[in-house]
Amino acid sequence: MTFRYLFLWALVLPVSAAFAQSVRPRTNAPVATVSGYVREAGSQEALIGVNVYLPGTSTGTTTNTYGFYSLTLPAQDSVRLAYSFVGYEAVEYTLPLRRDIQRNVILDPGKTLSEVTVTSSRTQEKVSDTPQMSQIDIPVQQIKKIPAFLGEKDVLKVLQLMPGVQKGSEGSTGIYVRGGGPDQNLIILDDAVVYNANHLFGFFSVFNGDALKSVELTKGGFPARFGGRLSSVIDLNMKDGNREKLHGEGGIGLISSRLTLEGPLAKNKKPGERSGSFLVSGRRTYLDVVAAPLIRAQTDGQTQAGYYFYDLNAKVNYDLTDKDKVYLSGYFGRDRFYAKDNDSGTDVGLGWGNATGTLRWNHLFSQRLFSNLSLIYSDYKFQIASDERGRNNNATDLFSLRYNSGIRDFSLKYDLDFYPNPQHSLRFGVQTIQHRFTPSAIVLKNAGSVGFDRRINNIDVLESGIYAEDTWRPNERWRLNGGLRLSHFIQKEVNYIRPEPRLSAAYMLKPDLSLKGSYALMNQYIHLLSNTGIGLPTDLWVPTTDRVAPQQSEQVAAGLAKDFNQSGLSLTVEGYYKTMKNIINYREGASFLLLGDPTSAQQVRWEDNVTSGRGWSYGAEFLLQKKTGRFSGWAGYTLSWTQWQFPLLNGGQKFYPRYDRRHDISLVGIYELSKRITLSAAWVYGTGNALTVPQAEYRAYRHEPGIRGSSTTGAAAIVSGLFDYGARVSDYGTQKNTFRAEAYHRMDFGIQFHKKKRHHERTWEFSFYNLYNRRNPFFYQIESVTEGQAPNQTTRTGLFRYSVFPIVPAFSYNFKF
Repeated sequence: MTFRYLFLWALVLPVSAAFAQSVRPRTNAPVATVSGYVREAGSQEALIGVNVYLPGTSTGTTTNTYGFYSLTLPAQDSVRLAYSFVGYEAVEYTLPLRRDIQRNVILDPGKTLSEVTVTSSRTQEKVSDTPQMSQIDIPVQQIKKIPAFLGEKDVLKVLQLMPGVQKGSEGSTGIYVRGGGPDQNLIILDDAVVYNANHLFGFFSVFNGDALKSVELTKGGFPARFGGRLSSVIDLNMKDGNREKLHGEGGIGLISSRLTLEGPLAKNKKPGERSGSFLVSGRRTYLDVVAAPLIRAQTDGQTQAGYYFYDLNAKVNYDLTDKDKVYLSGYFGRDRFYAKDNDSGTDVGLGWGNATGTLRWNHLFSQRLFSNLSLIYSDYKFQIASDERGRNNNATDLFSLRYNSGIRDFSLKYDLDFYPNPQHSLRFGVQTIQHRFTPSAIVLKNAGSVGFDRRINNIDVLESGIYAEDTWRPNERWRLNGGLRLSHFIQKEVNYIRPEPRLSAAYMLKPDLSLKGSYALMNQYIHLLSNTGIGLPTDLWVPTTDRVAPQQSEQVAAGLAKDFNQSGLSLTVEGYYKTMKNIINYREGASFLLLGDPTSAQQVRWEDNVTSGRGWSYGAEFLLQKKTGRFSGWAGYTLSWTQWQFPLLNGGQKFYPRYDRRHDISLVGIYELSKRITLSAAWVYGTGNALTVPQAEYRAYRHEPGIRGSSTTGAAAIVSGLFDYGARVSDYGTQKNTFRAEAYHRMDFGIQFHKKKRHHERTWEFSFYNLYNRRNPFFYQIESVTEGQAPNQTTRTGLFRYSVFPIVPAFSYNFKF
């Protein structure tokens, strides 16, 4: 603790001194500021991360999330400024700079779409020239070219191809960053938190690429403006919408179709008039429509069942004045499974979904001071409804189950961006979030026997944070980003105030080679309870309480960044070490349903079912990427170790968690064979999961009021199967996760055929998931097999491997107009 606070003061004092120095002139020499917005030609879409700099020097800046930039320079008759961005044609302008001026710039998309596939830096397009490390930006257009499972382009599955990011189960979108769990990833869409980013039980994510403008992953060296999670920040921004003309794009695939429309709010805008735009994007599966006739035919019309999900993104923005802009955006999505059996009298429904909304107001106080005020809403809900009647439809023989859980947020956020001079770029801000948790609310009723109704009260908490950070270039060699975040959490008698220092630095060994290092302390005040490990919607979000402390991590990282300017290659090598405290896990045999004796006077709390522990993660990451040319792609490799330790698990000894992987490799290539044909391929390899294989097993059953017999259909099956209710299994004779599954590897391949017509452009895509039909393990199960015939029958017990996805072909038709 002493070292930590000494480090805190050592960090805060230089940052404070730097700020004091930056706001007062060094000399009496006059200065002038050039500022403005950078937008895309043809759509007027604001561009994030555009490089604005003096050619031949290290003096420059980048546009922020809203496309705004500000650069203060010594006043002079003229200055030469360059504007460049990956995938766009760079431009240079000679501008008079005797006084402050405003210059808005339009960039044309490059004639050849050979964007950088992945980049960790945007300043002058050089990975070595920024203090930030452990950060990856992924152009959305590149995501659309990479082959995908069933043809569904998925942001989170592309992130799984990055070093330091582990995938979950076969085909799932689960993300495990540098030893952390899914709950330790802060996923934000236009400033709103998305708590469950999964469709179809984790096989697809909720993010429709047609509605996205940018995707950025930060896995270490976190800037002070981010907080609330331990392992990563996935920052996604929706498109603003085309300000020039109506534009649309969409696609028809094997399991879903999508459509996006965007355009100006008013036609024939005159010069000087205020402008605005809109975006509406929707996606829906038709699995239920396709499967319904087959289900009815096989059950003589007695059964109705189906599953579907949908997404809806919407955004509107408008320029109130030259200095004021407003944005209103939202996301709505839902998954629903339903089944009704008229013969057995069973009616089951299961659904979950997210809803977010963000209202933002940008204001320019001056050419150097930019502000943004955000009002944010986020809501995640999971629900189950199940009713089962007797076969004679006797109303007195009824079993009913209702289960609800979720989390809802109201948030207020205010940020300031200050650009005093080219050496400093400062950010300040404050955010407060009012969380409402519904960790479990269950109603079980049985008209034929004793029933009970248990409801867990909503839990209201308040989480806040205030931060300051400075990106500083003291000389030609050093690049620094230092900051401090002060987080606060309060819930009844629980009150935490914790400082979170951050520091990232780069030292330029050569103009294209830098040595980097970072340190970050993070606190997380909310937890995810999961007894499956694969991100099912039944996982529960719960807050820090008087019995469960907040999670905390400290991470240090160091590495090299090298740019090969002639070939367009860049190389990053990083090593990291991370410690985690107060991570939680279920106790052996615990259930999140909180079921117990309903007649007991003792209240059941979710804290009774969990145990807190520690974690360690360390390793090295390698990323080689080609940024330009007809062939682009990357090669990534991760060598890592992750260990957990809980007093009440594995006899208190350390063990490897399920998704600890020693080796992880990804190779991705995209080749523009011609203007009409694009080839792409990806190959991945990963060490097998760590699993527990028991040598002996003891199985006991218990019967709760409201559930009779051992029914395996209808509502009782929902309870005993989905929730692991009723049967209690204890394993003996082995330590936790000492068995390693077989290694995972596969190859995906895709080919796209493009054709531009008079009024639109169309693309046919054909892809193959798991091209060489590798039978990768999905799960293992101990089974007994009887061999031979009586009286010479023998029973053999063994460990059986099950796979789910052989080679999976897919095709889709995509269009733009």
